[in-house]
Amino acid sequence: MDFVLGLPRTRTGKDSIFVIVDRFSKMAHFVACHKTDDASHVAALFFKEIVRLHGMPRTIVSDRDTKFLSYFWKTLWSKLGTKLLFSTTCHPQTDGQTEVVNRTLGTLLRALIKKNLKSWDECLPHIEFAYNHAVHSASKFSPFEIVYGFKPISPLDLMPLPLSERLSTDGKHKAETVRKIHEQARRNIEAKTKQYAQQANKGRKEMIFEVGDKVWIHLRKERFPAERKSKLMPRIDGPFEITRRINNNSYQIDLQGKYNISSSFNVTDLSPFLADEPDLRTNPFQEGGDDMIMEEVAKLGPGSSWRACSREQLEPEEALTIPTGPSYKVPN
Repeated sequence: MDFVLGLPRTRTGKDSIFVIVDRFSKMAHFVACHKTDDASHVAALFFKEIVRLHGMPRTIVSDRDTKFLSYFWKTLWSKLGTKLLFSTTCHPQTDGQTEVVNRTLGTLLRALIKKNLKSWDECLPHIEFAYNHAVHSASKFSPFEIVYGFKPISPLDLMPLPLSERLSTDGKHKAETVRKIHEQARRNIEAKTKQYAQQANKGRKEMIFEVGDKVWIHLRKERFPAERKSKLMPRIDGPFEITRRINNNSYQIDLQGKYNISSSFNVTDLSPFLADEPDLRTNPFQEGGDDMIMEEVAKLGPGSSWRACSREQLEPEEALTIPTGPSYKVPN
């Protein structure tokens, strides 16, 4: 579930859309609401528009909106037996299907309302029906087919056509049809999910941390705006200790009260801290370090030359000799 915010205020005062998407069938519901609605109002909308039609959910996936992190929201679903799952900050892939639906919803709204900006809430029922009536790219079925076993009649179906085959099927055939649809939809979704995972994991190195490990954290600009105001400010910080492994992709970090943000980080924003690193100036997010071994001699002037070496190649008593004479730019 997620919210679409920043919409023009309608005649009824609505300025946001509460978006709920079923993970399996991809059925979506679009509910007009107010941006100022608190957790209790959102819960009332959920029971009225979702539970009334589909029953209680086993899990709810959402971002870390203050409504979903409130004590009321967590207590309500804990008592009802529904598990709450939150996306990692700055890692919206966890709630990716809702983000995709939001983009589709925006496209449909722009196509329908045009200049009637004060009446977009009146278009929502028609947009919801059209969305659930369309075949989904992942399941290869429409959400209506997966949930009900057939596509409801649309205005285009009211033209004089032969009766649909589904009207003459008996109960046994109907049950078998629904079962086949669900099996095929599951296979299609699993294949699509695998494809998405392969694309997302392309070039990603698997890295597993344990509780107590020290890590660097990547200061993403969108998550640490104050720390990334200037290009010259550091892009990493640490080391910090891992206090809990949420799963192989996210960890809870002890930030020592340094940042007023969520302590959960995706593994892509973490890098191992090596206690025996000889030089902590090296950026762990960049391959290689700041020490180079130059094997070739660079001529700096007539009769003078020098060779740069790594620390390992120098004896303790050796000193740096500054060449005399005019200096020239070293050719590439």
